[in-house]
Amino acid sequence: MISEKIVKENAREKMKGYCRVCPRCDGKACAGEVPGMGGLLTGAAFINNIEALAMYNINMRTIHQVDCPDTSVKLFNKTFNTPIFVAPLTGASYNMGGALSESEMVNCLVEGAEAAASFSFTGDGADNDIYGAGVDAVRAVGGLGVPIIKPRALDEVERRIREAEESGAMAVGIDIDGAGLVTMALKGHPVAPKTFYQLRELVKMTDLPFILKGVMTAQEAEMAVEVGAAAIVVSNHGGRVLDCTPGVADVLPEVVERVKGEIFVFADGGVRNGVDALKMLALGANAVLIGRPALWGAFGGGAEGVKIVIEKMTEQLKHGMLMTGCANIRAVDYHVIY
Repeated sequence: MISEKIVKENAREKMKGYCRVCPRCDGKACAGEVPGMGGLLTGAAFINNIEALAMYNINMRTIHQVDCPDTSVKLFNKTFNTPIFVAPLTGASYNMGGALSESEMVNCLVEGAEAAASFSFTGDGADNDIYGAGVDAVRAVGGLGVPIIKPRALDEVERRIREAEESGAMAVGIDIDGAGLVTMALKGHPVAPKTFYQLRELVKMTDLPFILKGVMTAQEAEMAVEVGAAAIVVSNHGGRVLDCTPGVADVLPEVVERVKGEIFVFADGGVRNGVDALKMLALGANAVLIGRPALWGAFGGGAEGVKIVIEKMTEQLKHGMLMTGCANIRAVDYHVIY
């Protein structure tokens, strides 16, 4: 089995010119590199994701009876060993350098996540084969994945919903934060914001649990509940669609306060290790998504590399839970952070 160190070294070489695989991935070296792996314009939104998490410290507690924390989480009638899942990631050629094809990359992400008893979201993009590659990867693992669709015209979204259903996917969704993606506009794929009524129509198009990715305000989280979504992803799209947004950890507590218990909440923004995941859970998320670390795994070690990344982060999370007296994921709350 290859080590995490070797995975990162390999990824740094294969993604050369697109991602530096920095020792501290904070968005500063790659600011403005879109297309690429950086944040839009000044890179502030990407940087804010990292800095918002860094503001929190962990309250260590070691007088308790917890000796083997349970990191499992139940979602969509399935139980996973970890609350750390892979975000929808696309653009192997124009964002990451092309050392892997789109199909190779998404298969690594989906298969690696499955091997770690997790799952991967898959994405949509400006090349016609991107969404199909993701759906095919989900089908190949028996539906253990969630295709996410760009906010295209409703008929185009519906067509992709049907493809997700045919793949056996356990859920489907739309990344409403993709409404301003530069790469989509450059390649002639129109995307646009969706109204409350359009989203309600999309949710009603399928019996699959429907996910809204890209919620950054408590008001829109409430709207997600009202349209009938099963889950939201609190995300600023990695800082790649609008400069100067707050970090996900900045807005997460208010979002959770408004909708906790009514909808499943994923947090996606700046999670680089298991302690970051612990912080997001303490701020109220039910689970987290990872982006760049999963890509390093895929480019640096294939499906095995992705598995290594998720399992290492889960072990870090488990250690953090042990050192804060949390017996299971439900026990992780605001008392954990300072």
